[in-house]
Amino acid sequence: MPSNEQARVERLSDELGFTRTPSEDDPRRDPQLLHAIEKIAPGTPLRQAVDDVIRSHEGALIVIGDPQELAFLYSGGLKLDAPFRPQLLYELAKMDGAIIVDAAIKRLAWANVQLMPDPTIPSDETGTRHRTAERVAKQTGALVVSVSQQRETVTVFVGAARYQLDPVADVLAKTNQALGTLETYRQRLEQVLTRLTALEFQNAVVLDDVLVTLQRAEMTSRMAERIERDTIELGSEGRLIRLQLEELVGNVPMDRDAIVRDYHAAGAGAEATIALEALRALPYQGLVDFDRLSELLGLARGLNVLDHAMQPRGYRVLSKIPRLPEAVVRKVVAAFGTFDAVVRASQRDLEAVEGVGAVRAREIRDGLRRLQEHNLVDRYLQL
Repeated sequence: MPSNEQARVERLSDELGFTRTPSEDDPRRDPQLLHAIEKIAPGTPLRQAVDDVIRSHEGALIVIGDPQELAFLYSGGLKLDAPFRPQLLYELAKMDGAIIVDAAIKRLAWANVQLMPDPTIPSDETGTRHRTAERVAKQTGALVVSVSQQRETVTVFVGAARYQLDPVADVLAKTNQALGTLETYRQRLEQVLTRLTALEFQNAVVLDDVLVTLQRAEMTSRMAERIERDTIELGSEGRLIRLQLEELVGNVPMDRDAIVRDYHAAGAGAEATIALEALRALPYQGLVDFDRLSELLGLARGLNVLDHAMQPRGYRVLSKIPRLPEAVVRKVVAAFGTFDAVVRASQRDLEAVEGVGAVRAREIRDGLRRLQEHNLVDRYLQL
């Protein structure tokens, strides 16, 4: 998005009071923390070393960052500057002090060092090792991994974020359950998408159709995002789940975005972008509040959702025509204004749109006809 457009989006977002605070209570929504979890996921050399430490009933405190930038924080210890090897880190963890690893996790810089973070930094941790880890992470922004000797748990600290890794078996069980939920969400979404498409061809959409579809698309997207975070935490153990996820998600995020751009009262520009940001920030209670969803689309509260007619612009359906570039879709929508006008347009009318021409005009007409026929079959199979 151009910088001036981004500035306009942010200004309008502030004026409308839309929050960008994540609504889901999952610390892994923090990209920095998720990247840190990825570094210690199963299949990585660091995770191999940590697993060896846990199996030996030892503890460890590992600081990952630039050794020179962290030098002010520690004293004593053994300078190594050795290639990173899981077996070597495991052996070094038998000593009491912390281990310093470079940011790329390619070299072991120091071992058995004493960390001295600022003691005035607040910490809710009770154990000495975890309290030190939290303060080091907050003071330096480095990734700190604390392995508890007594509880055999692994806790990741980065900046102000904290996350305790669950056993792989528990994450797998939770993620497989979430996949089942996602499959149910996707089936229900397909039903309302098929219905919405049929009504768009008939020019008979009402607000209820739009809000139900938007609600289900967002719920499906959120479940998929949660599973994606799980697969990152699972690392090499999540390959199969990642393939299943890709199959289930398909074009759901694009459909959700296209619905907002199709039906936002103010158009498909900055206001629609703001609405999408606000939609992603809504708590679950907001998703089930049709008045709130109507407001996101630039409509008044209290509308009768069963009577209020809606006119799509055509972004979603036109984007499903093979080999039709997004830029051409935008020009067609701009030229005709509504999807109904596009459907009724003649070959000559479509050819007159800049960037379309005779070949694409024919592809648009044939593509719309095939989509309508395919939609009729899908609706019949759902009955």
